[in-house]
Amino acid sequence: METKEILNDASTYMQKSIAHFEEELLNVRAGKASTNVLNGVMVDYFGSQVPVTGAASVTVPDAKTILIQPWDKNMIRTIEKAILDANIGLTPSNNGESIRLSIPPMTEERRKDLVKQVRAYAETARISLRNARRDAVDAFKKAQKDGMAEDEAKDGEAQAQKLLDKYTKKLEEILTVKEKEILTV
Repeated sequence: METKEILNDASTYMQKSIAHFEEELLNVRAGKASTNVLNGVMVDYFGSQVPVTGAASVTVPDAKTILIQPWDKNMIRTIEKAILDANIGLTPSNNGESIRLSIPPMTEERRKDLVKQVRAYAETARISLRNARRDAVDAFKKAQKDGMAEDEAKDGEAQAQKLLDKYTKKLEEILTVKEKEILTV
């Protein structure tokens, strides 16, 4: 394998790790209303399991409220039950036409727990990044045995380390922003 090919594979894998980390962060509720809270909630909609957004209009009218307006009014009870069953920490209330989810203010303890959770996600992402670097280094060692020049293999390993440093820095920046968002009252 060529140096470029090995490094491209490592870079692609590292980008996917960062993207996955960012996706996990979207599901962390930081005291502000977000439709992402409902991502894992599935509703029985005419015999098939669909996300809440597939059975209703979901909006955020203000920072502390999520408004769910079912397209079929008969779905209100089903959606309420799905939200309660999903155990997302929010209690739905309905007025016969729509469902409101009020986001409670977060306690200091809850904020600290969320920061721990986010740091755990970050550590998983770091491990994934290091695994990508390790795979690249292993590929260079194998390529060296298969005839690649030793200098080229060592240079490739150094470039793999630079890639790791670059993506780790990006991960730390994303983590810092999310921690600040969580800890801001």
